[in-house]
Amino acid sequence: MSGITGVTFPVPKDLMPRFFAGGKTVFVKPATVFKELKSGMRLVFYQSREDTGYAGEATIRRIFIDDDPFSFFATFGDAVFLTREEVEAYVESQGRWQGVRVRKGEVKKRPWMALELEDIREYDAVKKPERFVPVGGRYLRE
Repeated sequence: MSGITGVTFPVPKDLMPRFFAGGKTVFVKPATVFKELKSGMRLVFYQSREDTGYAGEATIRRIFIDDDPFSFFATFGDAVFLTREEVEAYVESQGRWQGVRVRKGEVKKRPWMALELEDIREYDAVKKPERFVPVGGRYLRE
């Protein structure tokens, strides 16, 4: 598996407290960098926009993939770190995430993923990564 130990995704600084103090345990986003993920791996939160860097981590308990991001609210309710309104705005403003692929006239939207987290912990100080973390995220390796 080439030493993959987890994944990192950017989260805007103003949303970070939802995980550390707000009790949110489900991270949702368009499905990027997920095919090699397994339960038990780490998710490292990359704080974006200001005071950037790794702000904390969690263990991935379960991974869910669905074409409808709103289905996660039926499954997880208030544990989802974004509100329904924020997901709606995200879907509307990020047409690029729809990742339309056409095969024999068939249009397919990019699926969404939900990572159910446990053992969420905030770092004492933000740590600067060795490598750039793109919007889509990246795998962490040994």
